[in-house]
Amino acid sequence: MTSPPVASPSGRGSLSAAARRVLAITALGNFASSLFMRAVDPMIPQVAHDLATDPATVALLTTAFALPCAALQPVLGPIADMIGKTRLMTICLAVLVINGFVGAAAPNFQVLLWSRVVTGIATGGIFPAALAVAGDLVPVHQRQVAISRLLAAGMLGNLLGTPMAGILGDLIGWRGVLAMIGLLCMAAFITAVIGLRGIALRPAAGVDLGAVVKGYRTIFRNPHAKICYGAVMLEGTFMMGIFPYVALLLRQNGEPRAAIAGIVIAGFALGGVIYSLFVSRLLALLGERGLLLTGAAFMGFALLSVAMPAPWPVEIVEFLFLGCGFYMMHGVIQIYATELAPAARGSATSLHSASFFLGLAIGPVYFGYGLAHAGLAPTVGLSAVVMFVTGYVCSKTLRRSRSVV
Repeated sequence: MTSPPVASPSGRGSLSAAARRVLAITALGNFASSLFMRAVDPMIPQVAHDLATDPATVALLTTAFALPCAALQPVLGPIADMIGKTRLMTICLAVLVINGFVGAAAPNFQVLLWSRVVTGIATGGIFPAALAVAGDLVPVHQRQVAISRLLAAGMLGNLLGTPMAGILGDLIGWRGVLAMIGLLCMAAFITAVIGLRGIALRPAAGVDLGAVVKGYRTIFRNPHAKICYGAVMLEGTFMMGIFPYVALLLRQNGEPRAAIAGIVIAGFALGGVIYSLFVSRLLALLGERGLLLTGAAFMGFALLSVAMPAPWPVEIVEFLFLGCGFYMMHGVIQIYATELAPAARGSATSLHSASFFLGLAIGPVYFGYGLAHAGLAPTVGLSAVVMFVTGYVCSKTLRRSRSVV
């Protein structure tokens, strides 16, 4: 096997064709897997009716996906380092294909539930591995742009997944939607098998539990680890936690249509896509410290604006700024996460994702309690302050060694 050069001989030029191909394939895998994340949400009443199950019980399908996705990240990371990151991604895509069709053919709720559990586990093995691939392939001075493309692919999947599932669910049913996503994952799997043939990145470490322990020790010895992991957990809790309550807040403002809630939430993903298109210019203009501070400011002011009643088109703009700000800050933090322990990069990026998913699990609890006991303004006000402080602390503490190039 040969390893593709990551850049031109000068070290500052464009990525090689082989490297660009690998990154494009990993982005495709990230896009296809992200379609599964929210696919069932708009079809819960259909599933409940067809499988003769209570809708509240069917809603547990979301939890069945998210919890395994978060809990097994610390396991999947070392596996990626042991067997190879692109190999793990390919295996996980194959599992998603199988589970797409298993879910579509599920004869009862229990089978569908377990298919979602396995789907969550497999999805959790794709994006962290994709981040680690970018860390292996791309010099650090170009990595911000490369990772923004991976984020954009995932956001595009999230942006299209929910409305696509809702629209197609009315036309072909929930089984047809799961089968269609399975077919899309099959296309990504075939592309990965063909496109990644003969490509070697950082050599796989092989099965060595001692190396796993050593890798985690190396990660946590790095003073940046607690900043990176703590920051993304706070993002998940105090910023992402608002999303389950968007429809409720819009209803309180006189907008009961679920479709409008979906459009408003899509504004967040659109903000991420816009950021990915201009990331290279923003990085040149603001630098990493400027991106952290500007992103925190965007998120903080957007959260504060949510507390003020406004027509839903204005809410779209607020969530667009929220998304743009999130990816400004989150993208920089991800760069540092890929450098915590280069020899255990799969483990480091998996812990990064696990921390974020832990925040996602806590966030709805925080917002639910805050909205019920303190009200909207104090709840989002505290969230805004946390985002301001998080961005400021990251801008002061995350510094790259001059030896990292």
